[in-house]
Amino acid sequence: MTQARAVLVAALLSTLLATALSAPSHAADAACIPPQASVPAGANTTDPMAPFFIDTAGLDLKTTPPTRDPHNPKYPQATELPDGQIPSATSDGNFIIGATHPPAPETVAEASVPHGTIHTFTMTSADSVIYRPGMIRDDLPDCRNSAVASAATAPGDKSDLLVPASHAGSWTREVDVYVPADYVPGTAAPFIVYGDGGPHGFFKAQMLFNVLDNLIHAHKLPPMIAIGIGAGGQDAQGSERGREYDAVSGTYAQWVEQEVLPRVEQDAHVRLTKDPDGRATMGISSSAAAAFSMAWFRPDLYHRVLGYSPTMVNQQWPHDTALPGGAWQYHSAWPGPVKANLTVSGINVTPATASNGAPLIPNTPRQPIRYWFEVGDRDLFYPVAPLADGMHDWTLANEDMARVLAAKGYAYQFVFSRNAGHVDPATVAQTLAEALEWVWKDYPAPVH
Repeated sequence: MTQARAVLVAALLSTLLATALSAPSHAADAACIPPQASVPAGANTTDPMAPFFIDTAGLDLKTTPPTRDPHNPKYPQATELPDGQIPSATSDGNFIIGATHPPAPETVAEASVPHGTIHTFTMTSADSVIYRPGMIRDDLPDCRNSAVASAATAPGDKSDLLVPASHAGSWTREVDVYVPADYVPGTAAPFIVYGDGGPHGFFKAQMLFNVLDNLIHAHKLPPMIAIGIGAGGQDAQGSERGREYDAVSGTYAQWVEQEVLPRVEQDAHVRLTKDPDGRATMGISSSAAAAFSMAWFRPDLYHRVLGYSPTMVNQQWPHDTALPGGAWQYHSAWPGPVKANLTVSGINVTPATASNGAPLIPNTPRQPIRYWFEVGDRDLFYPVAPLADGMHDWTLANEDMARVLAAKGYAYQFVFSRNAGHVDPATVAQTLAEALEWVWKDYPAPVH
């Protein structure tokens, strides 16, 4: 099933890019529409048995985005901590923090602590095997995601966003490599790969480097290498970033393994461990979804995952009929009408008897994944008006992740943050040090 999905997505993408390469690019025919953060017009909010139901119970719709009540009876139970306190690095389960978020002391650079070194190199689509050509989308000038905000959905399927402004193109990205002061040349080091990295990435890496300096010096983390990979460009459906991060497959992990890590070893003069228990992934928003997918599809490569506001919603594009809910289907069933499922073998496409709407985690043997993740009470909520699909509530998606992970007996820590938006900077500063300690708990201690 997984292989069939990957083949189908590859076929869809190949057709899209081949068609686009033969046609001139064009500006998106759209007004500059700001992202919405409320119930889409015409959404089904009344009939849970009808397709694409959006549950608004427990939401304060007077705020934008809506504020969620962490004690919503439809969320799994959680331990509410006193304001300013965060769960310990030894605690598992569900926690509620906030409403204030003081930064952890480890986020501040200390003059008395040895600092790691940063190496930066550039990658381009011209040198890629897996992601060549790249994907770009024609948005209006100075109007981020305009082609997505004005897109239509396929007739009868609110989950299938049509983005004709997307076409083949090229990408350039930078990769940062943090090498700790304690690294012993020639040794195979543990490492963490994080998305949205690089000097110009969404993730502000200096705070991470400070935390690593301080925790490694305090012997709370092993001397590990951190690899920040820039996104391929733009955001959401029809972009290179969306193509890579929101795909529910092992392709991104394969690209990192085959094309990024060899460059890291070459350019930073380090050796990286092959032990999956000594490898972690991390991300924010869609790159957090990619971090989970890297471990889910390649547990032979990664066992430890950390994510802020993971995009466990229906963002996969091109639309995959074998997994129509994208990352939403990690935890929940696809809420649309039943339709024929397809499997792909070479050039032959045939109907399949298995359901294409079943959630992945509940229906798969437990993977060797240790997972820390966070979501805010004002996290993203239906930011794209056309997608009234019942699968774009970031908070609900991550609450449901906590539910299914608990049911399968996973080691996880889930933090619901009050007074927090999407990838909330204050929450990141408050929790990152503890989160890294939790993720690396029980890893063999470094030899002194």
